[in-house]
Amino acid sequence: MTLINSLVGLINYNRLSQIDYFRKNPVEVQENVFSKLVETAVSTEFGLKYNFAGIRSQHDFMKNVPLHDYDSLKPYIERVMNGEQNVLWPNEIKWFAKSSGTTSDRSKFIPISRESLEECHFKSGKDIFMLYADRYPETGVFMGKSLAIGGSTNINLNSENSYYGDLSAVLIKNLPFWTYFHRLPKEEIALIEDWEEKLDRIVENTYNKNVTNIVGVPTWLLVLLKKILVYTGKDNILEVWPNIELFVHGGVSFLPYKNSYQKLIPSSAMTYLETYNASEGFFGIQDDTSYGDPANRDGMLLMLDYGIYYEFIKLADYLDGKDNAVPLSEVETGVNYAMVISTNGGLWRYVIGDTVSFVSRNPYKIKITGRTRHYINAFGEEVIIDNAQTALNYACEHTGAQIREYTAAPVFHTSGSEGAHEWLFEFIAAPEDMDLFMELTDTKLREVNSDYDAKRFKDITLGFPEYTVLKDGVFYTWLRDKGKLGGQHKVPRLSNTREYIDQLLQINKLM
Repeated sequence: MTLINSLVGLINYNRLSQIDYFRKNPVEVQENVFSKLVETAVSTEFGLKYNFAGIRSQHDFMKNVPLHDYDSLKPYIERVMNGEQNVLWPNEIKWFAKSSGTTSDRSKFIPISRESLEECHFKSGKDIFMLYADRYPETGVFMGKSLAIGGSTNINLNSENSYYGDLSAVLIKNLPFWTYFHRLPKEEIALIEDWEEKLDRIVENTYNKNVTNIVGVPTWLLVLLKKILVYTGKDNILEVWPNIELFVHGGVSFLPYKNSYQKLIPSSAMTYLETYNASEGFFGIQDDTSYGDPANRDGMLLMLDYGIYYEFIKLADYLDGKDNAVPLSEVETGVNYAMVISTNGGLWRYVIGDTVSFVSRNPYKIKITGRTRHYINAFGEEVIIDNAQTALNYACEHTGAQIREYTAAPVFHTSGSEGAHEWLFEFIAAPEDMDLFMELTDTKLREVNSDYDAKRFKDITLGFPEYTVLKDGVFYTWLRDKGKLGGQHKVPRLSNTREYIDQLLQINKLM
């Protein structure tokens, strides 16, 4: 073990003990977080309105405070952006993470307090590498540079009292000075507005550095790595960065990109570590990694001491408008939940829009299953993103295909069956037999989703899935035209309407 690794281990000893404590005492830790949040905000305008002083239990919290989405919190947030304080959180808030999401073109501005920066976002960054080093004590990850690729929005002045930008930009502006010795790219490059220009500058300024780890969304990192190879003329990333050993990823499922990364980085010692991060907070870290196979994992550890109190509503109930949220102690494994958070950034009973399921209760580990608005249920089939990713991964494994992007939506027929699902794909490596690919996808979907299987019975309700292989660059053009190029932006995987699919098909027709 190197001296620097020994120092890291010594520094992180107390933090490892804290994580071990909440693994063993999750309910107690969450109850403490809950009490601290309510007590801290008791005299805020929001706390006075919903009688935080009278809240003694999670039941009281549910009774006093209704569920909120962004639209219902927006009036409070706008006032804070205009300089008012003690509205949602007692301490000063002047930073806001701009998040466009994938459900509309409307921007969201998520308040970022000093507590959420220090106790959540920065703490999670340290925890990722601390947990990794604890698992692999001989790691060389600290001997080189960390290349992080984030959003493409610089910090903007909203008023004399507040600033906004992508979460990555907000974090960059508030990071401790010593982090700049370890991270790439430099701030002036990381905050370039034009995404394509930024990628080119990153390539030019990082190809000759000792990069040991990369951090970002798989879709956009893939674009960057391919640009690196074109620029250097090398065959794989190990010829450029021979000491690379870790990819910390999040934002989208890694499964469709697994084969592409293993070809670009042909190393059995390469570790892929999943995280669950959003503008609203940092929620999960995969603490049980597996060399070589990114698919061999058992969920992410739910981080319980980041100043976030969690509640969960069964997705079917949430979609029916029911607020029967349960605390962590009452969740079940294998159930799809809409996640509700209350945070040290001033979000209260906020429905983040993600759906998760628990793969373990001891400790509590989750996997992301989709979005509360991203699913297909036009015929009662209730297909969620997790179903789709499982099916597509199965088809890829059996055909050698590699998917760059995909999306799906219903198509309605005027005769025969009521309709079908229509899938749009861009492939890195297309299957030789596309009909076989869809047959495998359909078979696996029927296996993992009994509602879909029932609707597919004899093609009465749902016919065999339809598909179109798009020209290269259609999804990229769609994102660019919507101003959504950048690290945080993602293609909607499933939709219950044809809005996205029809736009993509039109672009494909014109290209």
